[in-house]
Amino acid sequence: MVSNLQETVVYPDSDGKLMSDNTKQFRWIVEIKQNLDWLFADDPTVFVAGDLLWYPIEGRPDIRNAPDVMVVFGRPKGDRGSYQQWREENIPPQVVFEILSPGNTKTEMEKKLLFYDRHRIQEYYIYDPDTNALSGWQRTEDGLDAIADMTNWTSPRLGVRFDPSHEELQIYYPDGTRFRSFNEINESLERERQRVEDLEATLQQYRERFGELPN
Repeated sequence: MVSNLQETVVYPDSDGKLMSDNTKQFRWIVEIKQNLDWLFADDPTVFVAGDLLWYPIEGRPDIRNAPDVMVVFGRPKGDRGSYQQWREENIPPQVVFEILSPGNTKTEMEKKLLFYDRHRIQEYYIYDPDTNALSGWQRTEDGLDAIADMTNWTSPRLGVRFDPSHEELQIYYPDGTRFRSFNEINESLERERQRVEDLEATLQQYRERFGELPN
């Protein structure tokens, strides 16, 4: 049965803010989100989203946040206008990423940390691509506690490893391969498209010469 709150309260799908302030921030959001999509592509119970409004409390559309990237274990993949937690078996996102831009203020980021702590995020990561500074927090009995050293830190939930010791942050899959960059993702997709086209052309040449392939 649909509650009265669900019938009367409006939960906007947009907060009117831009997804990113500059190309560098956008590139990192896309890179992390896309690579996490690939990491959990075969698991139908892991939902990954970028810049999606999360409403943790039914009836309170004023309480919301839009993480740059969030990962929810235990929820199905699929399109959503927003993540309304009470419609998702009350499961909050477990892992959240924020990518800093020059427009982010200290006060804003402190409020985000309090929000994520209050609403039970298990792991929280902030990356500043301008300074290559990576910060992280992990939930303990006392709430979100700062991770002392992020060098080669491995996320307990994601299984990915972070290495900020290079000129830019490097993130590694559990098998040790590196997250692909935005450009590498595009190049990989283009190579795959070309491979499919070449295969189709080869099959067509075979059919023209020998007829249809046997069953």
